[in-house]
Amino acid sequence: MKIYTKTGDKGETSLLGGTRVTKSHLRIDAYGTIDELNAHLGFLRDQEMNQKRAEKLTRIQDRLFVVGAMLASDPEKKAVNIPELTKEDVLFLEAEIDLMESGLPPLKNFILPGGHPVVSYAHITRTVCRRAERAIIMLGESSTVEELIPEYINRLSDYLFVLGRQLALELQIQEITWRPGK
Repeated sequence: MKIYTKTGDKGETSLLGGTRVTKSHLRIDAYGTIDELNAHLGFLRDQEMNQKRAEKLTRIQDRLFVVGAMLASDPEKKAVNIPELTKEDVLFLEAEIDLMESGLPPLKNFILPGGHPVVSYAHITRTVCRRAERAIIMLGESSTVEELIPEYINRLSDYLFVLGRQLALELQIQEITWRPGK
């Protein structure tokens, strides 16, 4: 199978199920941003200090492929067989957040992203996740979106924020708190 099909050369693509839409369609933007998020997550996973959590990050990447497939499917054509996102996937993220937070100092102020490249990259990944969430919400205003998708993506952005804090702790990086006007 060739990687290029030439069917998208005029600005259209196919959803799973065969429906043709423009490449600027909200559905394409939503799953395209999930794809971008997955690439950023892969880069974050590949950082040496994340090798101990590589399996968990790979599990999240797998779930992002599921989310992408769900978003890439024509909601009017249910014949497409794709894996499901489950409540257990959300609970996994919540458990991981709780585990990391149990060893972190309480959060009393906003944190300025930075302090170390890997910490910064966790925050970049978080902001891409938030953009994906906004694209999904916008899509949901005009089309069907499985209700677990925004919940999972919202929880994932929380996970990435806490991961950034956890990385700072592991690297012994002093978090910089935002103090307005200072």
